[in-house]
Amino acid sequence: MTTQSNTDLAALALRLSSGVLFLAHGWMKVSLFTIPGTVAFFESLGLPGFFAYLTILAELGGGLLLIAGVAVRLVSLPLIAILLGSVWAHAGFGWTFSNEGGGWEFPLFWAVVQGVIALLGAGAYALRLPVIDRALGKFA
Repeated sequence: MTTQSNTDLAALALRLSSGVLFLAHGWMKVSLFTIPGTVAFFESLGLPGFFAYLTILAELGGGLLLIAGVAVRLVSLPLIAILLGSVWAHAGFGWTFSNEGGGWEFPLFWAVVQGVIALLGAGAYALRLPVIDRALGKFA
């Protein structure tokens, strides 16, 4: 294997695994915690309730776009912000995510993964949409 094919496989593995996790987390907010429950949780943290809607949309939409490999550099940036918000929200529960209420190490690691995805880009194994590629250039 060449260095380029290894990089493309690494980008694919990170995009797929991260995309699936974002879908799972977004769907959990909808189906398990419910949207009103998620809004209430955000408000209990002192955040505006509409941040819950933005987070759910970003997790579901971002997860799908990562899996497809569409605009991954641009998609990864707001996901980093969401993950850093999650670090803040879980900071009071300690280091390990197995603590009651979760910890902050998993979202911090996941934010780093999103940074790596932003640096790598989609790789060769991604859906190519010429209009998106032209509009976003190197951020596609």
